[in-house]
Amino acid sequence: MPARYAYLGPAGTFTEAALRQAVSPTEAEYLPQLDVVSAIEAVREGFADFAVVAIENSVEGGVTAVLDALATGSALVILREMLVPVSFSLAAAPGQSLAGVRRLAAHPHAWAQCRGWIHRHVRDATHVPASSNTASAAALAAALTANDAVPAPRGALSPTALAAISSQIGFDAALVPPAAVDRYGLTPLAEGVADNPAAVTRFVLVGPPGMTPQPTGADKTTLQVHLPAERAGALLEMLEHFATRGINLTRIESRPSGVALGRYSFSIDAEGHIQDARMAEALVGLHRFSPLVRYLGSYPMIEAQPSPLKDGTADADFAAAHAWVRAVQSGSGV
Repeated sequence: MPARYAYLGPAGTFTEAALRQAVSPTEAEYLPQLDVVSAIEAVREGFADFAVVAIENSVEGGVTAVLDALATGSALVILREMLVPVSFSLAAAPGQSLAGVRRLAAHPHAWAQCRGWIHRHVRDATHVPASSNTASAAALAAALTANDAVPAPRGALSPTALAAISSQIGFDAALVPPAAVDRYGLTPLAEGVADNPAAVTRFVLVGPPGMTPQPTGADKTTLQVHLPAERAGALLEMLEHFATRGINLTRIESRPSGVALGRYSFSIDAEGHIQDARMAEALVGLHRFSPLVRYLGSYPMIEAQPSPLKDGTADADFAAAHAWVRAVQSGSGV
């Protein structure tokens, strides 16, 4: 039986593109979900073996719904990461004009990545939030089919038909992944819609604990760390556990702890693997310092080179230091 992979659907999302980097649809069962939390919970509840979710965007930063879902509930770990370039097409029914777009459907992250373009080209459009980058495309395609409104090739719907469909689905056009235009039989009003053409989204493959990949020498460890009782310098103390062991942080974001207003935890990506001595020592220190440290996986970095090791932080350096201490404790060394 092929493994089951939950992901943000419907078909054609950037998440599906990331999933295809991890496993081919001929080798696995793809399970589209309504939102990223549902994809994660499908693994926890046993309906899926793995989930692929977006965790970070180069424009908008961390995907908070994913960070929070992984930081709570039963334990899951990240097994690998994938990068997907992100740009959009503005799609609509045949005959819709760019000037006539008044309601624009878009996932909130898509809207954020295209604000400047929207202001320049459809500044009067109101944002209609979509649950995914292809949900609006699927809704528009379904409306066209239900209303038998697909015109002849190169044809256009009448203004009356366009108005009826827009009223039915609640928007005039949608920001969608380029591949979704043909997949759902829509008409492109604009291509390459993005404020930053180099935008990229990082996705992660999530699975049950106990499956940590072996270290490669270029790895990343993801953690959730709560600060102890509020006091001056607490954040610095937490960071020193990494700095003194020569561990570079590639991402750190504060999230409300849920304990009280003004109390925060930190979502962290750190260079290194839990089997590296320096990372293990940092986790020991954090465990003594923090009321809660949640390990979210060690996995290979993609398209990145690790920072050079700080002197004295290689595995051999830690092993030699521990051997010296044991010798002193036993009275055979000084």
